[in-house]
Amino acid sequence: MIEELARERGLMVDAAGFKAEQLKHQEVSRQGAEKKFHGGLVDYSELTVMGHTATHLLHAALRKVLGDHVQQKGSNITPERLRFDFSHPIKMAETEVKQVENLINAAIARDYPVSYREMPVEEAYKKKTIGFFPERYDEIVKVYTVGDPGQPMTADPAQPTFSQEICGGPHVPHTGVLGHVRILKEEACSAGIRRIKAVVEPSQNN
Repeated sequence: MIEELARERGLMVDAAGFKAEQLKHQEVSRQGAEKKFHGGLVDYSELTVMGHTATHLLHAALRKVLGDHVQQKGSNITPERLRFDFSHPIKMAETEVKQVENLINAAIARDYPVSYREMPVEEAYKKKTIGFFPERYDEIVKVYTVGDPGQPMTADPAQPTFSQEICGGPHVPHTGVLGHVRILKEEACSAGIRRIKAVVEPSQNN
């Protein structure tokens, strides 16, 4: 129809050029979707990877402090800050925010190793691994563990394993490089969804 209208007005339509631009746009959209899938990272810079690893500690700590109803609903990580959305019906108390921050930093101070294993998604769920996006998972998934992969996750920095979560990566090799995580703000995102904004202050001895 566009070509017919153009001819009526003595104009030419570059159909081949349009198709090429359409394919280029589809490729950019696909790459954007892949970045969103991999933990909401905008790039794979060192600081962004640190922020992504910190969200694993944050997720586990939130579930420890608030309860197992907490589920990740989204994240966005840049070199400057991390943003993490999660299910929770009410505003967090200041003491709860501080407790979460303290748990994260205790896990960092313990300098847990971070590793992954590939396994069937059903096996991951049997191990009570965190993973709330089943529609995105393949039959074989990567399970990232902060601590000992042979031990259950506890989100307790006194125990061998702090976090275990299905994820595409990438992550830092050990938590000590994160230095310190500081929660800047806890706020409403939408009905029943809260949002935390935080920054990673890397160790100078990593």
